[in-house]
Amino acid sequence: MFADRAKIYIRSGKGGDGHVSFRRELYVPNGGPDGGDGGRGGDVIFEVDEGQNTLGDYRHRRKYKAEDGQEGGKKRCHGADGKDVVLKVPEGTVIMDAESGKVIADMSGENKRQIVLRGGRGGKGNQHYATATMQVPKYAQPGQPAQELEVLLELKVIADVGLVGFPNVGKSTFLSRVTNAQPKIANYHFTTLSPNLGVVDTENGGFVIADIPGLIEGASEGVGLGHEFLRHIERTRVIIHIVDAASTEGRDPIDDIYKINKELEAYNPEIAARPQVIAANKIDCIYTEDGEESPIDKLKAEFEPKGIQVYPISAVSGQGVRELLFHVKELLDSCPQEPVVFEQEFFPEDMLIGENLPYTVEQSPEDPTIFVVEGPKIEKMLGYTNLDSEKGFAFFQKFLKEGGILEELEKAGIQEGDTVRMYGFDFDYYK
Repeated sequence: MFADRAKIYIRSGKGGDGHVSFRRELYVPNGGPDGGDGGRGGDVIFEVDEGQNTLGDYRHRRKYKAEDGQEGGKKRCHGADGKDVVLKVPEGTVIMDAESGKVIADMSGENKRQIVLRGGRGGKGNQHYATATMQVPKYAQPGQPAQELEVLLELKVIADVGLVGFPNVGKSTFLSRVTNAQPKIANYHFTTLSPNLGVVDTENGGFVIADIPGLIEGASEGVGLGHEFLRHIERTRVIIHIVDAASTEGRDPIDDIYKINKELEAYNPEIAARPQVIAANKIDCIYTEDGEESPIDKLKAEFEPKGIQVYPISAVSGQGVRELLFHVKELLDSCPQEPVVFEQEFFPEDMLIGENLPYTVEQSPEDPTIFVVEGPKIEKMLGYTNLDSEKGFAFFQKFLKEGGILEELEKAGIQEGDTVRMYGFDFDYYK
């Protein structure tokens, strides 16, 4: 089965934690810190694979995780970086945040490879935190956390021209005549269950054409397979309406065009405003009585005053097809050349708020009501914060809360009235 939509869970690798260790050598009783840095977590990367034309690979496997970075080691050993995970998708795939529907990446045009989730940065080992006042730092930086996201993959076919029309009006027959595409053709409603692409070569140039599967009323609201197919028309620059001019199934071709335009308008008004041309198909099956107005004349009278040209054709015999293709190429030449590329609206890196602060929280062995907190950022913050002012003290409290230090103190069992000691400063703890 053709698959053009998939929802998957992706997760980058967590950064490895920095290591806490000290040199232990013979005749060096007080060796300095030598904890190594943690490794970087693996990225989640999407890459265009020219050999793929569906998202079928993602229908059976839904979770993809990059490898975590390894923890740093003794003797300044750096932890190994985690392996990336590379997900191959067909060109034209749009990656969106599943919850908000916002675009993260459009894998088309020049964009052949994009990192969607970056792995966490490795934490620094305690070797980086030795200072003149703190020569034996007992803390290291934790690795950055992994990023995780549920994403929606949608394949939006890349074609210059889209064929639209109700089922059984001859779109597949037309495509097989004008291109090298070989769609499966049968006399059933909703025959075509996947977009067929073909390249048209004319004397005045070539273009890519896509047979968008048959629309029905209510398609823009998801009736039938409407939404599954309407997304493929979003990139097209010109639309060919194919109608059954002979009404072989009793349909009114004028009514059909209005209904299809209504669906396009409801789905995306911008698409409905693109240049259109009408291919009045099955003219070899038209039989009119003397004095009766032909369906072609009715179509022309209805739509040509609105600037939409009508071309009578027979997809079976090829009659009128050449003239239609020339007109389509002229319309394309008059349209903007820039392909439709969906701009990024969602930035996964924004999910990483705040930094992991390296610090330790320890209960004093002499007095269990005293909790000693140490860390380079805390020492630095105390150095330039005026704790005597109400504003400065509130700022420092906010820093402790956002850095997770207050939460860590509570985990360590601190009670109201206990003392928090930081680099010569003592604070009473109250919630």
